Amino acid sequence: MVPIMDVELKALSLAQAARGPFDAVVVLQDAHGDALHGADALAQWLGQVARAKALPAQAGGSVSAFALPGVRARHVVALQLGDGAPAATRRAVATVFAQLRGDGVRHAALVASGLNPKATPLAHTLEAAVLGADDGWYRYETTRGRSAKRVVARRLTLGVARVAGLREVVSRAQAIANGMAFTREWANRPANYATPSLLADAVRPLARRSGVKVEVLGPREVARLGMGAFMAVAQGSRQPLRLVVVRYQGASAQEPPVALVGKDITFDTGGISLKPAPDMDEMKFDMCGAAAVLGAMHALVELKPAINVVAVVAACENMPDGAAVKPGDVVTSMSGQTIEILNTDAEGRLVLCDALTYVQRFKPRHVIDVATLTGACVVALGHVHTGMYADDEALAASLLHAGQTTGDSCWRMPLDEVYADALKTHFADVANVGGGRAGGSVTAAKFLQRFVKGFAWAHLDIAGTAWRSGAAKGATARPVALLVHHVLAQVGASRRRARA
Repeated sequence: MVPIMDVELKALSLAQAARGPFDAVVVLQDAHGDALHGADALAQWLGQVARAKALPAQAGGSVSAFALPGVRARHVVALQLGDGAPAATRRAVATVFAQLRGDGVRHAALVASGLNPKATPLAHTLEAAVLGADDGWYRYETTRGRSAKRVVARRLTLGVARVAGLREVVSRAQAIANGMAFTREWANRPANYATPSLLADAVRPLARRSGVKVEVLGPREVARLGMGAFMAVAQGSRQPLRLVVVRYQGASAQEPPVALVGKDITFDTGGISLKPAPDMDEMKFDMCGAAAVLGAMHALVELKPAINVVAVVAACENMPDGAAVKPGDVVTSMSGQTIEILNTDAEGRLVLCDALTYVQRFKPRHVIDVATLTGACVVALGHVHTGMYADDEALAASLLHAGQTTGDSCWRMPLDEVYADALKTHFADVANVGGGRAGGSVTAAKFLQRFVKGFAWAHLDIAGTAWRSGAAKGATARPVALLVHHVLAQVGASRRRARA
């Protein structure tokens, strides 16, 4: 069961919030907001906090009270958002809601009384707050034994002065949160609970929704398509591969779709080029690209935008069986290009190259592939920005803007042709890795670019942003929000072109 957070929008004053049937009330404030006044207990307490200058000025600063007289909620929190930037807002709200989750809070109110909408658009703040609450409230349950049966409903009330013009914002935030819940669930599952077949079965129910078609191809169909690179990665595993295709039609059939392609290595041992044992358990996260693409599709199907979208996910395991592909083997991709596999741990680009060739049949307006592709991207950008490569300026600009709007940021990386020289080999059309570690994220992108024909293309390397390690280990569900905002922006772009 994927836990879903229920969100409602209400006109809510501080006095009403104090009397409301909430377990917790979180009052959002920013650096530009006015002082809060009122005779009710909540306003009085906030006034005391302000006079004492107890609320830190930086985003994420908070002051809490428990069992405040005159306030029905057990917990009251004043939360500072600073300049209201979406990324900082998401982090701040997530931190508070992680604490509330630990205290058993099931119904919380987020009250926007202390915000100045002239400084930061309220729509951006509210969406970021909803996604932050969902992130902080989330707890993985599926394989926790008896506790998995105790998944409880979570309810979030957004309190604003006036609801006019904000309902669409909240509906979008709710849909994105639901899509992110799907992404987190399947990315966090251990590999034996998230095989290619199990994931494909989880996607099939989308076909019950209006305008949605789901097709699942197995080894025989993929072999007939000539997907030699994809099959090479899968051949060392006992789990059969799956190619999952989800089509959403929100516009006329003649309209070219936006295509989303996800890397789905449900577990990556590295194959014969075996990974070191420490932290190998985190290679269950190597399917985060596919999980994000499918989460974005869940959100879009819920929002029903007037656009066509197709998602293609190539799912398999990368295992070191006796039948596994070996370093030095040469395989033929669906495009007809031959590939020398110098490193079997560079497998993601092999499944993606065949998926990129397959998606050409839909004549897409553009294609975005999403993949936990290279450790080199983590070295370059850390865990802050997703690496973004694009061969089209308008597409790159749209993705950058979507990242800034949602706090799900990406950073544009180079695609200079000189990087492709590292992929030359005497034994095939192309090698699957370059001659060394230098520029590894770029050479991976240049490999993929060889299989892009007839459409604009972007590649998102989410190796540094798809999951967290350490005490907070788990999937982040990035870049679901970025993808959804980008696709929704294409609806407006299409309308502007039609009017021109």
